[in-house]
Amino acid sequence: MSVVTLENNKHIAIITINRPDQYNALNQTVLEELSGIVNEVAEDNSIRAVILTGQGEKTFIAGADIKEMAEMNTKEAIQFSKLGQDLTVKIETLHIPVIAAVNGFALGGGCEFALACQIRYASENALFGQPEVGLGLIAGFGGTQRLPRIVGKGLALEILLSGNSISADDAAGIGLVNKVFPQETLMPSVLKIAEKITSNAPTAISKTIASVNKGLEVTLNEGLSIEQEEFSSLFDTQDTKEGLSAFIEKRKPNFTGD
Repeated sequence: MSVVTLENNKHIAIITINRPDQYNALNQTVLEELSGIVNEVAEDNSIRAVILTGQGEKTFIAGADIKEMAEMNTKEAIQFSKLGQDLTVKIETLHIPVIAAVNGFALGGGCEFALACQIRYASENALFGQPEVGLGLIAGFGGTQRLPRIVGKGLALEILLSGNSISADDAAGIGLVNKVFPQETLMPSVLKIAEKITSNAPTAISKTIASVNKGLEVTLNEGLSIEQEEFSSLFDTQDTKEGLSAFIEKRKPNFTGD
């Protein structure tokens, strides 16, 4: 049985971590399989958005596989960390939006993978946390870097140093998730949002993601220059011509990604 599944819903790819008996924990097999699926999605021009979730109603991703980590030496640990970090960077910088549908526990590596997604939604029973310090470890898939950038240094350190879990509502309150839904409406609601996103111009979507990602790494003035370049480059695309013409002609645009 595959530990990661891929389902296509029109222009939306739904990627599901499928280890419910192990709380969808991330071991090397999961990471390698997920990386291959992300590559597959990235190369499929028909896919315009991705939803990442976990199998079942209790767990998104409970974290890394503790039993597997317990057998690692230093060399194996750095390879494992690099595998997870490379994958989260791949998700974060994908040219199409990756939306986390957090349907339960998102702890440790699960929280870190949610952080790598461009947009995060949660069910009411979701819990977020970085409990690594309680195991004598630190977050190794980007948690010490992305969490401060999303919620601020003070709140990030409180989460990282205490190891405490926070509820979905508290996570929404600090900007860790965009919105909280009842469990039964999480996936339908996320699909509806993804459908709205995919109705827009694919070229504009990818340029927006690129502009935001690049801009976060530089000064405001440098970021504004990046925005100018991305904005102006769209005027050579068919999508922009179609979008502007459709507005003037008062009709629905037909975006093709060109």
